[in-house]
Amino acid sequence: MTLLSVNAGRAKNVGYTDSPAGRTGIDKRPVDGPVRIQSPGPTGVGASGVAGDDVCDLRFHGGADRAVYAFAREDLDRWERELGHELANGSFGENLTTSGVDVNGALIGERWRIGEDVVVEVTGGRIPCRTFQGHLEERGIDSRGWVKRFTRTEAGPGALLRVIEPGEVRAGDPVTVVHRPDHAVTVAFLHRAATTERHRLAETLVAAEWMESGLLDLARAYAEKYAG
Repeated sequence: MTLLSVNAGRAKNVGYTDSPAGRTGIDKRPVDGPVRIQSPGPTGVGASGVAGDDVCDLRFHGGADRAVYAFAREDLDRWERELGHELANGSFGENLTTSGVDVNGALIGERWRIGEDVVVEVTGGRIPCRTFQGHLEERGIDSRGWVKRFTRTEAGPGALLRVIEPGEVRAGDPVTVVHRPDHAVTVAFLHRAATTERHRLAETLVAAEWMESGLLDLARAYAEKYAG
């Protein structure tokens, strides 16, 4: 299991985002050399956990629970075939492009060591938004109905990560699973429960202590509603 690239993006003004500032850092490109990874601070206040990477909409991105976003090269390859368009590492706004890592089958709370120093923890999966769709359209990709299409794909959403041990990473670093919690809630299952199978959200609460705050609030709200 390998880290293929570390990707960062600088904020720019665009017309397709619903970010309050009208800016986005979704256009991420591979970065040469070692890159510092650390916790950026509380969700809703901190930005990206990747040095040199901008996060503009702190309502849904960045912060301790969503410090880093990982996506599998295997899934980018699948989308290349489906979209008929080349997708470089970072094309989906991911910070880490991996090879051989079961990103979507990872358990919520699973920990990965990347290189010698960094340990991250899986907290959830990406919920697609209009900014994501607009980013693809800007690059000449036909992304009509993209939010629904990405939500319903079997490929999976990619993993949001919390930084447990900070340090530096670089392309080529090995990725090793160092801990798996005792439950069965995967990134893919949580994503389905939060989008197309909301009747299953209560089942995800066995992973509550590791889940990113936005998805946790959603799961608790639905559990309370159905319990009542």
